[in-house]
Amino acid sequence: MWSGRQGCRQDGTPLDRWQVRREFQKITMLAGLGEDWSPRELRHSFVSILSAHDVPVEDISDLVGHVSTHVTETVYRHEIRPALTKGAQAMDKILKKRSRSA
Repeated sequence: MWSGRQGCRQDGTPLDRWQVRREFQKITMLAGLGEDWSPRELRHSFVSILSAHDVPVEDISDLVGHVSTHVTETVYRHEIRPALTKGAQAMDKILKKRSRSA
């Protein structure tokens, strides 16, 4: 079970990346999300959610420790709203056509 200790083992030595991943998988299992998640995926979600809420990319880049906004914009930031909006608009058109022909 996850001990709740952050950043170190019981003897005070730092956690390596494999230990962090194992502890993270325990948390996702307990949350009912399965064990296929990795801590790295949280960075993408964090950046995308901040971006969707109009946080300036310069601020997001600073928060995740990038030297410039290039990596933040090209690797981590995935626009959520435009994809949802385009999909919703397409479904509206499709459903309106079907309701008129019925």
